[in-house]
Amino acid sequence: MQAERLDGANLTISGLVAIASGRSGVEVESAALHRVGETNALMQRARAHGAVYGANTGVGANRHERADDEERGLRLLRSHCAAVGPVEDDLTARAAMAVRLNQILAGGSGISPRVAEALAQALDEGAVPTIHSWGAIGTADLAALAELGLTLAGERPWQNGKGPTTTIDATDALPLISSSALTVATAALALQRMQSQLRASIVVAALSFLALRGNPEAYDVAVHRNRAHPGQIEVARLMSRLVAGAAAPVRIQDPFGLRVLPQVSAPAIHAARTLDDVLSEEINAAVENPLVTSEGVLHHGQFHTATLASSLDAARGAFLPVLSLSTARLGLLMRPDLTGLRAFLAAGPVGSSGLMISEYVVQDVLTQIRVGMTPTAAGTLSISLGLEEHASFATQGARALRTMTRLAPTLLAAELVAAVRALRMAPGRLIVGPLRDAFHLADEALDPSEDDRPLGIDLEQGAELLPRLGAVLDYSSMGLSA
Repeated sequence: MQAERLDGANLTISGLVAIASGRSGVEVESAALHRVGETNALMQRARAHGAVYGANTGVGANRHERADDEERGLRLLRSHCAAVGPVEDDLTARAAMAVRLNQILAGGSGISPRVAEALAQALDEGAVPTIHSWGAIGTADLAALAELGLTLAGERPWQNGKGPTTTIDATDALPLISSSALTVATAALALQRMQSQLRASIVVAALSFLALRGNPEAYDVAVHRNRAHPGQIEVARLMSRLVAGAAAPVRIQDPFGLRVLPQVSAPAIHAARTLDDVLSEEINAAVENPLVTSEGVLHHGQFHTATLASSLDAARGAFLPVLSLSTARLGLLMRPDLTGLRAFLAAGPVGSSGLMISEYVVQDVLTQIRVGMTPTAAGTLSISLGLEEHASFATQGARALRTMTRLAPTLLAAELVAAVRALRMAPGRLIVGPLRDAFHLADEALDPSEDDRPLGIDLEQGAELLPRLGAVLDYSSMGLSA
């Protein structure tokens, strides 16, 4: 098994996913671990000579109270371990561990090297902690990481595997939980799915273009140069390449589902790029409060994830129109005046319903997504006796993007199933090139029967196909490379 080298500065989202999925182990850079030891020594000296938040004081509204007892670290973890809510799946829990380890290796926490070594050992051995979701508001995942800390200390069970046990002392507890590692991990995994779905959505839309005998003028680069928003020219150019060689269009201009694809896809691609940059920064950031530096121990507000929260809101807001446009194209594929085929792409006796019910399914799912679209960064609060009076709610934004990307495949699959059925009915509309390859992938996987029957298996198989369809093309120029 290959190993990802962790040094606190160079972990990528793809590397993070490789670790979380178990495809890669971890190799801790010795220089980074040495840096952790140096800052731990600085923390110990600072604690011996004065008040250091969380190390020898209470936290939150208790910050002015001195607390130097031997069990200070474990008491802090126990008090912050809510252990309530859904349990995170293995992939998310391991991703959170990898994020937290890499952030610790950035060298600002003051935590003991043994904690970093225990995290690395747990990841290498495939151990997964039990982490409950609730208890974060975008100002550090205190409850979840306290549960991780108690697991490392031997007080909480490992969900899978048998991980190591280590000592958590007074200078380890707050540094361990002063991070949004679970939020960042959740967002990174959701972003990877969003990027995969964006790739697939363009291929599926191009198949629909063939089935609908679309007009490629809408993708002419000469059009898009005149208002070149980020990503728009790239989408237009890609669509032009994909549909080159298609039969002559049957309309002077197409319905919006085809005609505005570049304009609608571009903001989502741009938002995904931005979120990728933000998450890459978060994964490699020393954000613990207080921050231990060679100049001293600095108290600050770097735990506030405002940039991440706003980027997550932007990503969800830009991705929703991509999905709604897919449902619009599904509606176009149901219309005989646009396809030249039977209504709902039905076969068999007169009155057969074909794919009619798929429109109901996608509108149900789209509405389910839409009800969760409130910008999380708009929230307000006042907690801890009024001393903490603002939060980013990036955690809730990450969960919302995760939910969105888990629902989205059904929407795109419905369009794919319809486009493939239409092209089976009118195979002369297929062209040589990547779209023929994409069609054959789907054609081999989907049931060829056109009889009226339950569509659940078709939609499930279509959803499973999406990552493979997205891999048909190279999207690196768009920042959407796999």
